[in-house]
Amino acid sequence: MTETTRPTPIEIRAFRAENPKMRERDIAAQLGVSEAALVAAEVGISATRIDADANRFLDRIASFGEVMALSRNESAVHEKIGVYENIKAGKQSAIVLGENIDLRIFPSRWVHAFAVTKTDGDQKRLSLQFFDKAGDAVHKVHLRPESDVDAYHAMVSELRLDNQSQEFAEDRSGYSNGDIDGDVTRDELRDHWSRMTDTHEFFGMLKKLKIGRQAAIRTVGDDYAWKLETGAVAEMMHASVREGLPIMVFVANDGIVQIHSGPIFNVQAMGPWINIMDPTFHLHLRQDHIAEAWAVRKPTKDGHVTSLEAYNAKGEMIIQFFGKRKEGFDERTDWRAIIENLPKADASVAA
Repeated sequence: MTETTRPTPIEIRAFRAENPKMRERDIAAQLGVSEAALVAAEVGISATRIDADANRFLDRIASFGEVMALSRNESAVHEKIGVYENIKAGKQSAIVLGENIDLRIFPSRWVHAFAVTKTDGDQKRLSLQFFDKAGDAVHKVHLRPESDVDAYHAMVSELRLDNQSQEFAEDRSGYSNGDIDGDVTRDELRDHWSRMTDTHEFFGMLKKLKIGRQAAIRTVGDDYAWKLETGAVAEMMHASVREGLPIMVFVANDGIVQIHSGPIFNVQAMGPWINIMDPTFHLHLRQDHIAEAWAVRKPTKDGHVTSLEAYNAKGEMIIQFFGKRKEGFDERTDWRAIIENLPKADASVAA
């Protein structure tokens, strides 16, 4: 295998066997393949190709009972233990509004899927793993001791594809790189921004003005967005623990948004990672990937709502935080106080 030759499934399996403690994403990066290609190399051994249709998955997943739902991007891993419930399927988007598992799903991005069995001593660890067309992980479901294994096997049998190839071809066409510098004046942006009445209008505003998210917050002015030190994310977590403040934590990729709502308790740093290790919520965030952190205010009919947003060096949002609140109520003053007292960067607005 040379630097310019794609490894075969046999070579992928051999490399994994030689590096049993290496993280899958690190193996994929070293071999120059996607994470999905690693899984595909195990088809017929420990993996089975299944239909990636998100709505077919949602029709059946509640029968599993308690599971661990995992969604991630390159820099943040969001894990929630609970049950898939209050499910609303849809072609363009789907929603899971469970007490613990809270998801916004974009089915068109779910392209490849596998049922995976990993052996850990005498135990078999079962999961469903979904990937986009580029082979990047969109969503994973890991069974737990309380999960219904029979329901899992029934789903795998029903969704199993005829094509059980070990080969995998990544398709990265149509993926944008970085942020957009829209041709919009600050006054025009501020006018649209000031007329928002709901935080959900924000994406529509960006699309209408043809401006990227990071470009918008850099431009709008520090009464609406101000730059923070990159360590502000960890400081916010520790402050929220001290005050018992319920927060909302959003981690997204192209195919899903996964949300935690509630207090956090156990925040620990380990190397470059800052981690939340609570009974039903785990977060793993690469602090060294945070190139910029911003506090952002958006007007709503209930007064302004404040978020903390972290971006990587490509201008992509890694993670977003809000104070937990109910629709129709003002934002919590203790959340505002935490955000407004976080250390600011030297300059809030780019020149």
